[in-house]
Formats: sequence, C-alpha cells, structure tokens
Amino acid sequence: MRPDAILTSFVAPAGRFAPACQPKTSRAAAAVASNGGTSGAEITTTGGPMNRLHLFLLMLLLPAAAAATPLVVDTAWLAEHYRDPGVVVVDMSDDLQYRRFHVPGARHLPYGALNRRTRSGVSLSIGPAGVARVLGRLGISPSHHVVVYDDLGGLNAARLLWELERLGHARRSLVDGGLVKWILEGRPVTNDVPKFEPARYPAPARAAADTVAGLEAVRAATTTGGAVLLDVRSREEYAGHPRAPRTGHLPGARWFPWDEAVDFDRGFVVKPVETLRKRLAAAGLGDPGREVIVYCRSGHRATRAWLTLRRLGFGKVKVYDGSMLEYGQRKDLPLVRGMQPR
Repeated sequence: MRPDAILTSFVAPAGRFAPACQPKTSRAAAAVASNGGTSGAEITTTGGPMNRLHLFLLMLLLPAAAAATPLVVDTAWLAEHYRDPGVVVVDMSDDLQYRRFHVPGARHLPYGALNRRTRSGVSLSIGPAGVARVLGRLGISPSHHVVVYDDLGGLNAARLLWELERLGHARRSLVDGGLVKWILEGRPVTNDVPKFEPARYPAPARAAADTVAGLEAVRAATTTGGAVLLDVRSREEYAGHPRAPRTGHLPGARWFPWDEAVDFDRGFVVKPVETLRKRLAAAGLGDPGREVIVYCRSGHRATRAWLTLRRLGFGKVKVYDGSMLEYGQRKDLPLVRGMQPR
C-alpha cells in the first residue's frame, strides 16, 4: 500500500505499521490508562481556510515566531495551546492507541505513512514531495506550528520532525513525555476524530536541509573518519552475535543507544541537557561542531537520536536512512564485532 493511501484510510489493522525496533515500552499510555488513567471531556476541532488578512498578518509574524519556537515543549505548554488556530497537534502513536484515546483535536499520522520499502526490504523516506502531500492531507500548511507526540518517548514523532527540517518547516516541536506524561498528569483525552480541511503544502524543488546520508557518504566515513558515525542500536546489536555471518557495527562507529536520552521512569521525558552532553562526550561526541552520521537498523531509532543531537546544539547531523538493512546486504563492506569502534 502506498504511504498516501495509508494516510487516507487512517484506520489500519492494529500493529500493521509497528516497527521492528519498537521497544517494550510501546503502548505505555494505553497501559497507564487501563490502570486508572484519567479521561477528560471529548473535544473535536474544525479547521477552515483563513481569511486573507489573517494569513497576511500571520506571514508577517512568522519569522519572529519561528525563531522563538522551541524544539521541545512540555505538556503544560500543550495544554495551554492545543486549541490555538495556528497549532496543529499530530499524534504518532499506533492506530489502536489513537482510536482508544488521544489529545483532543490531535490528527493521527501513522509512522508508515512517511516511509516506503524497497524491493530489497530497505525502509526509506518517501522524500520531501511525498511528505508535502502527507502534510496537505493532514490540513497542515507551512505557516502552522506542528506539535508532535507519541507514546514511545518520541521514537515515532522524531521522524516527522526530521522530515519537517528537510522541508524547511520552521515551527515544529516535540511534546516532552508525549501521551504518557499527558495521561499521568490527568489531562483530558478523547476518542473523537477531529474534522479539518485539507491544505495545500507546496512541494519543494529540493530539500531545504541536508539531513540524509547515503551509502557512499557512510563508506567514506568508515575509512577517512571525516564524519563521526554513531550507532544508536542496542549493545547486543552493536557488539554483534558470535554466530551470525553479518553482524556488528560499521568500522569506527561510536555507540550511544537512542533510549539513553529518555527517562522512562519519569513519564518518558527527555533527560537533562547536561546529563546527555556528558554521556555523549564519554562516547566520543563532545564537539557539537562535528559532522555526525547516525544509523540503526532501519533509520527509525536513528531519527530519534538525530533529535537528541539537534536539541543539544549539533548542527551537522545526518541520518543514514538505509542503515543496517541496506549496509548489511553489501557483503563486500566490512563490519566490526565487539564493543570497540575498530
């Protein structure tokens, strides 16, 4: 099924688009609710075309607003602003969770709507033009502040934020703690699906930001050491299985698991900046000016780690979208076993 068909249908079989790297903590918000989470009033929102004067004034204010838009917002901010006409809240929990309950007015976006699978089984982005079509179907225009959450510590939501940066969409934020923290705080939820009008999101001629690394750039990094390779998989995946023929990590890759950035015991919130800086420095990433190429198995966890680095001020971060699903198929390319980079 094409990604835009996924988005059009909105209701898909439960688990259809669940990633292979989905952690044990998935659907945690549903578990919290089933154990006594608080449900609030059901609310729906209706969006329509803005009048010309409103749009003109909004575009005048957009540059200043974009400069002040935080990459991460907390649940208190969301509670205050989710009804704002210039804000679109996007839920990237799985379909079953969204149908059970979500933040009032949140529009659902399946993770699979942003990706395509090649004949060889590699998961890749649908590209800026494809993402622009998806955004239009969600009623999102370039002037909107897109606020994204999930129930996985940002694992799914980061993918949309990465795509929005590629498009040059200025106003974009992750909800810290997502649906899990929202529920733990007893904030309102609903199972109503909001009504909204599709929008026109102009397809760019090319990506606004260079956030994707291809296989050749990765190969160069394994030999020249120009860019830092960062493996964000589990320890077991990084070290490799002793009996597997193609296992381990890319030569020279540092190890920093993506979930190191999330405090699952405190409502799936992001860990403090200084804590993460120290942890990254210990992994060999102390200089935010270095170019970094992040990878995992399928590019899913890599975009979450991309978000962590961007939040910490790293300005030259790329995701190897094909990741190990692509690299591992090339039997002529080396892999390293064990916990040392080389």
